[in-house]
Amino acid sequence: MRVVLASCAGLPEGDGDEESLLAALARDGVDVAWQPWGTPVEADLVVLRATWDYTERLDDFLAWCGTVPALANPLPVVRWNTDKSYLAELAARGVPVVPTAVVEPGAEPSFPDGEFVVKPAVGAGSRGAGRFTDHAAARAHLESLGVKALVQPYQSSVDEHGETALVFFAGEYSHSFHKGPMLAQGLAEAESGLYVEERLAGIEPSARQVELAEQVLDVAAELLSVPRTGLLYARVDVVEGPDGSPLLLELELTEPTLGFKFTTEAAASRFAKAIQEAASRA
Repeated sequence: MRVVLASCAGLPEGDGDEESLLAALARDGVDVAWQPWGTPVEADLVVLRATWDYTERLDDFLAWCGTVPALANPLPVVRWNTDKSYLAELAARGVPVVPTAVVEPGAEPSFPDGEFVVKPAVGAGSRGAGRFTDHAAARAHLESLGVKALVQPYQSSVDEHGETALVFFAGEYSHSFHKGPMLAQGLAEAESGLYVEERLAGIEPSARQVELAEQVLDVAAELLSVPRTGLLYARVDVVEGPDGSPLLLELELTEPTLGFKFTTEAAASRFAKAIQEAASRA
């Protein structure tokens, strides 16, 4: 069995988070290798991992995904998930989502009171995201982006509690990790050029966070007309709302960091098993 982990030219072998996954696959006798996206690939399964420059060439990226015979997650999922407007679709289905307004290029935005976030609808690693109170500065940022964007009230709980990322493999909960606050006032700074450096650590989620994450996956699977097991990997990022209830910040189905560095080796083994089962079905 041959498995390819898709990366990008800037990080051809990822950022090191998948070392335990590579070891787990190798122990199981899987021929696994990294390969930057954009070139022909032959494998029983291609798993999107560190493809973090796709935001600059989304059409090329989606076209390449369409040439891959066995891709995880599959092209229809990737096409839907690479535009964060999906948050409005999930909210319309009753998912508790951080309030999200979608602003088309050239449209007049309506900014919320207090602090708020402006970020491109197609983006990865928090690049292009900004935290504002000044409407003029936020409008200038929107104009500089020149693309569809999202406007969301900033959840002040993030400053104290950060975000919780809940990771699922083949529709089943695996583990969680904590993400510290990243956005100071103004624009996020991408130290690597591909993503904003995050402060990460292992964490145990609350029962309400797990319940929300389960709801998110159920609704997303229904919207995409796929079984939950058809989502080889998923990361559900949640924050605490003003009343203390968890809210969905993002659902990552394309190329999320999965936090193997911040949990036990059992998580990598679970993902390795899910990859092999998906490859055998492809």
